[in-house]
Amino acid sequence: MPIPVARLNHAVLYVRDLDAAASFYREAFGFEEIAREGGQMAFFRAAGSENHHDLGLMQVGADAPRPPRGATGLYHLAWQVPAITDLAAARATLANLGALTGQSDHGATKSLYGVDPDGNEFEVMWMVPRDEWGDFHNRGVVMPLDIEREVARFGS
Repeated sequence: MPIPVARLNHAVLYVRDLDAAASFYREAFGFEEIAREGGQMAFFRAAGSENHHDLGLMQVGADAPRPPRGATGLYHLAWQVPAITDLAAARATLANLGALTGQSDHGATKSLYGVDPDGNEFEVMWMVPRDEWGDFHNRGVVMPLDIEREVARFGS
């Protein structure tokens, strides 16, 4: 019998410098730091979240190697925002932090990509209303994102 997953509850990332990573996630996403444990871990909650924590950071030290690109392991986490206008604002925030690495239109979702100070990749995405998916219901496309066009189409 398959495990009945409801949704992803939280993610935990290895980081080199706990304070630098914590600062990045507070500034980029507005996460509230809810706990520090043993000087090596910090836990964060997103605004409005019902989770105990949405993100955990575990410090492994300044000399910890980064996984080589293309190695097996986690590629990225995806943080969903409630409105297309939030995605547009996120683009400015990530650009100001020097963290924006790309943007894509996936048909059913509109996405930005970024990287934290440790090279952990993440996606910030907005999901198109399901009744607007059309041909993208069963496709996983990667197209250029025109955020201004999408804000004009879906923003209010």
